[in-house]
Amino acid sequence: MRMIGALTYPLALAVAGAVSGCTTDPAEVSRFDPTYRGVETRLLDGDLVNFHVGMEGARSEDDVTRYARCAAAQYTLIRGYGFARHVRTTVQQTNGIWVADAVYTISPALPDGLQKLDAEVVAADCAENGIPMV
Repeated sequence: MRMIGALTYPLALAVAGAVSGCTTDPAEVSRFDPTYRGVETRLLDGDLVNFHVGMEGARSEDDVTRYARCAAAQYTLIRGYGFARHVRTTVQQTNGIWVADAVYTISPALPDGLQKLDAEVVAADCAENGIPMV
């Protein structure tokens, strides 16, 4: 183990990281307390599904997009499929309320495309992080 002054090398790195501000403030993390305003789901055509979700207290559009992704994952499982492919998502914010309008295709097999999701994996992550689903 390498020594730096009176500190070991790993301990010196940890101290340097803490002093430099590279750590996340636990108070900052605990302040995220969104209100999920529900999911509206519409089957557009066969395997094409539209999700409208709303939330208050989002930190950015990423939070509301993730909420829509969770809804898509759970809906995919409810329909007996295992996978979904993201088609598009639009996000708006008005008076502190974030709304996402997302479209996914659902399928029993892994679809082509760049933005696809394994519904079981995504749903488990959503449940672990307290994000409600359909």
